[in-house]
Amino acid sequence: MSGQQYKGLVVGLLLAAGRGKRFDPSGAQSKLLQELPTAPGRTVLASAARNLAAVLPTCIVLRDQTPELLAQADGCDHVHCANADDGMAASLVCGLRHSGEADGWVIALGDMPYVQSATIEALVSALRRGADIAVPVYQGRRGNPVGFSRLHLPRLLALRGDQGARSLLQSFPVVEVAVDDPGIHQDIDTVSDIRQSPA
Repeated sequence: MSGQQYKGLVVGLLLAAGRGKRFDPSGAQSKLLQELPTAPGRTVLASAARNLAAVLPTCIVLRDQTPELLAQADGCDHVHCANADDGMAASLVCGLRHSGEADGWVIALGDMPYVQSATIEALVSALRRGADIAVPVYQGRRGNPVGFSRLHLPRLLALRGDQGARSLLQSFPVVEVAVDDPGIHQDIDTVSDIRQSPA
């Protein structure tokens, strides 16, 4: 699915084009390909993709289209971000351009495998009820993923660097969606993070 086929839909964008230098500065090991102890046989990326794709048509933004990475994207569209080193915004813009006919997006991170599908459903529901930005909140603290309506597409496409869409959350009205999901706060940055389940 790509281009016109996304027209009128809310799309899941899974950003998975970072280098993961905190996990392995040498770059030899991809954190996205690490197996989760809570889901034997399933990797970080496969889990994140599965949870998003259970709710939405999903596009994964990748730095490399290696067979190992593509195998984790089973059932999902994917796009190669050639300028991923320019920062997270580059990956986001790449995915948005690929799915630019959509009505909205839930922007998720490939290193957050514990986000529940129910959280994604709640964000989509908020967008369909008229929210232009929707964020999940667990125990009083905002997390990821974040939902955006088409209203913000020009601003999202103008983002640069490594800040991602955070600046929009600081400048425009945000609908907070209460969820019972500690996974919205848990990403995989280091080797020790792999061994921790959501609180």
